[in-house]
Amino acid sequence: MLALILENSDGNISRNIKSIDSSDLPAGEVVVDIAWSGINYKDALAITGKGKIIRHFPMVPGIDFAGKVQSSSDSRFAPGQAVLLTGWGVGENHWGGLAEQARISADWLVALPTGLSVRQAMILGTAGFTAMLCVMALEQGGITPASGDILVTGASGGVGSTAIAILSHLGYRVTAVSGRQSTHDYLRQLGAQHILPRADFSAVSRPLEKQRWSAAIDTVGGQVLASVLAQTAYGGVVAACGLAGDVALPTSVMPFILRNVRLQGVDSVMVPQAQRVTAWQRLQESLPAAFYQQVVNEVTLEQAADAAEQLLNNQLTGRTLVNIGG
Repeated sequence: MLALILENSDGNISRNIKSIDSSDLPAGEVVVDIAWSGINYKDALAITGKGKIIRHFPMVPGIDFAGKVQSSSDSRFAPGQAVLLTGWGVGENHWGGLAEQARISADWLVALPTGLSVRQAMILGTAGFTAMLCVMALEQGGITPASGDILVTGASGGVGSTAIAILSHLGYRVTAVSGRQSTHDYLRQLGAQHILPRADFSAVSRPLEKQRWSAAIDTVGGQVLASVLAQTAYGGVVAACGLAGDVALPTSVMPFILRNVRLQGVDSVMVPQAQRVTAWQRLQESLPAAFYQQVVNEVTLEQAADAAEQLLNNQLTGRTLVNIGG
């Protein structure tokens, strides 16, 4: 089997496509023949060595994949069954999806929802799954289409793109925040009704600004998230799921104690299984067929490392799909 292997020599990360024996795969109850994987922000940090994502080498990166079961010692999964995986430390602590096969714990797998192909599952991938969790967090906070405008930051990325498409399909009015003029037509096609430059949210803001958004999904963090919180209306909900801008949060308690704003963190790695199944089923139901043509950039396993560099350099939009055995 072929795999992208990351190795560490005195702090220098090498990345090479190598042929390895399937018997070298780490322990697990299920072996999956991988058809599709993806390049996520975390993958890009790991592959380029620009983030301390991986602690143990050698490592096969790839935090998500979809394919069919080759063999299983767990009764929940049978050979030939279509499955997907996101999170659980795969691609970080356990060999991941940028390979022709993976052996993993049965507890980490989700059976592919009816109506969703393995390719579509990875066009969504971790990014789409995270976007759905964010939308569900807004709903749990009482946000409905009648509540008012929803803001989505980092709009041209995988999470932002999918969030816009889901929210628009569900009847919400969406304003997108993007740092690139070239993405505006793409964002409108996804359903964004208004687009604002990222610069509008990058400057230091007052603790409270004009109330503009009933809710927001933020993938950026840092000053952008602080500005979003300052502009969120009374009783609003902000779902925070990313740190592409900064891990720091230069804000105050004012939005929370004077406007009753809720900041809801969204993690996609350790989500309980029942919530995963619900989120994937809702993804299958909440996106138009056109979405799968609008957001995808397809690359080969050999091109994955270059795609990781491009993603960190903000040269890609939407979701980067890796064709492994599709």
